[in-house]
Amino acid sequence: MRIVIAEDDALLRRGLVLLLTGEGFEVVAAASEPDGFLAAVAEHRPDVAVVDVRMPPTHTDEGIRAAVEARRLNPDLAVLVLSAYVEQAFATNLLAQGTRGVGYLLKERVGKVEEFLDALQRVAAGGTAMDPEVIAQLFTRRRTPVERLTAREREVLALMAEGLGNTAIAQRLVVTDGGVQKHIRSIFAKLDLAPTDQVDRRVAAVLHYLES
Repeated sequence: MRIVIAEDDALLRRGLVLLLTGEGFEVVAAASEPDGFLAAVAEHRPDVAVVDVRMPPTHTDEGIRAAVEARRLNPDLAVLVLSAYVEQAFATNLLAQGTRGVGYLLKERVGKVEEFLDALQRVAAGGTAMDPEVIAQLFTRRRTPVERLTAREREVLALMAEGLGNTAIAQRLVVTDGGVQKHIRSIFAKLDLAPTDQVDRRVAAVLHYLES
């Protein structure tokens, strides 16, 4: 198995090289920045790329963008991404190209050598290796406060967002003013909006709606 590594941390980069070569893999290049990584992929045509998400110059998403570009240029390239944190948006960008030969692990897994090597081999064989924490964030969507509302309460909140007062909302929904007030009280409670002098609960509720 021919491997290219892209990792800007010199200590971790060297550690990965020593680990992989010690396990009998061929590390054909180890780059510290995205351009060097892409050049190495083009030159050596490796089987697998091990790539850090955050790389120079801004240490935001250069690594994942380089991995996506490498896969675009060479669709057969397997990619195992390493990240110190769960980067949900970055993982989604990588998976958008397909799940064949893709892995996404937290860096802490590298210390668990058997798990790391197993993930690397699965990815090289065309499989998928996803960190449990990544899976949890990709497929367990956090409930927003607005999702606690009933369908009718969401209708009332949508009309509030349009700027309608209680009477206008009652006329639009063909209910009583009292009914609208009851729905609004429930909306405030479910959105955890307690009475306060500093916050207009109606405005705060509308902001929740717009953010959702």
